[in-house]
Amino acid sequence: MVAMRPTPTALERVQARGELVVATRPSLTTVYRDPNGLTGMEYELARGFAERLGVELRLLEVDSTSDLKYAVRRGKADLAASALLAGHDGDQALRYSTPYQNVDTLVMYRLGDQRPAEITDLIGKEVLVRAGSRHADMLVAAQLDHPELSFEQVENATAEQLLALVEQGDGDYALINSNAYAIHRSLFPDLASGFTLSVDQGLAWAFRANDDRSLYLAAQRFLTQAKADGTTTRLANRFYGHVDQFNLYAARSFIRHMDDRLPSYTAQFQEASVDAGFDWRLLAAMAYQESLWDAQAISPTGVEGLMMLTNRTAREMGVSDRTDPAQSIRAGAAYLRKLHDRVPDRIQEPDRTWMALAAYNMGMGHLEDARVLTERQGDNPDLWQDVKTRLTLLDDPAYVNQLRYGAAPGGQAAVYVRHIRRYYDLLVWANNSDRHRANMVALAD
Repeated sequence: MVAMRPTPTALERVQARGELVVATRPSLTTVYRDPNGLTGMEYELARGFAERLGVELRLLEVDSTSDLKYAVRRGKADLAASALLAGHDGDQALRYSTPYQNVDTLVMYRLGDQRPAEITDLIGKEVLVRAGSRHADMLVAAQLDHPELSFEQVENATAEQLLALVEQGDGDYALINSNAYAIHRSLFPDLASGFTLSVDQGLAWAFRANDDRSLYLAAQRFLTQAKADGTTTRLANRFYGHVDQFNLYAARSFIRHMDDRLPSYTAQFQEASVDAGFDWRLLAAMAYQESLWDAQAISPTGVEGLMMLTNRTAREMGVSDRTDPAQSIRAGAAYLRKLHDRVPDRIQEPDRTWMALAAYNMGMGHLEDARVLTERQGDNPDLWQDVKTRLTLLDDPAYVNQLRYGAAPGGQAAVYVRHIRRYYDLLVWANNSDRHRANMVALAD
């Protein structure tokens, strides 16, 4: 008699093949490409889960929510991770994990148009949602009380595409999640949130409901621990923590300058990036923070040019004309490289770059003072998130006598780095944006 071989569980199948297949829709809130490769909130979580299981991560990129669900239902993917709203959505074939992040549903409109304040304000307007989404389900439910409410489901639409339709006047309002708004708001400075339709909805992973629960339970344990040990909070801070400072005028100016001024200097940024080993968009972000990409800029303290070099730095870097764009960019990039190389080797990226930028603004000695304070106060001097909170102490009289290099405007350096990170993200996001990609690709060529 031949013994029956037990059917492997979903978890055993993943471990046997050595890879976790995750279906996702590429976007700025899920997975996108930056100079170091793939990144994004969903990507980092999925990669962490794959590492926990001891397997490789393979992404299955799809175009629509229905394709996501189909891939999981048919076993083409082990799970779907694509900023999906958790809970019952009428699809009995899916089982959702514990939420890893909470978001609100926002109703977006064009500034200058009538601002919607409640659901009845949507009646008689052209309201856009992604086809097959939970946002569409919400409006279907709202029609029970407001049968005259209508809306259009846009096939395969991303949050960015919905926002672009509203911006162009092809719709009055659009429903998107608050995390998508946090990232896209600077790319769409003429749009705003009218009101919140739903609050604290959980984003979760989706699994095949009729499969055994082994992989699902492993994901539950992983996500629960990720929330408990602060992993999800750190990722949220990484991707969204520095985007909360929004200025409408500044955002409009950046988009305008990206189109009008940046093309004149892109080649110089790219050339300098090869020599210095930094992404050209990081150098461009620095220059925007320093001079708004104005080669003739000069500050009240006498620093000049695109990278706002001091006379001392210009002499050190061999610059004869600080207003010459090529010289200024090359010297600024090379000086940043010198500072980056002086940051202790044990400090990992991207923290190493953020600390080098702070040193570019206030000096390496003052950065070291902030790191020493961080360690004395029980935090990690090798993490930018911890060090930046001590920068404001560098000009606090209560701490000045503890500083080897004296008082410094550390708070200004913290703001400096935050702004550069913001501009850098905008340039990277523009390269991953349907609305700006063609322009950015042309610039990058």
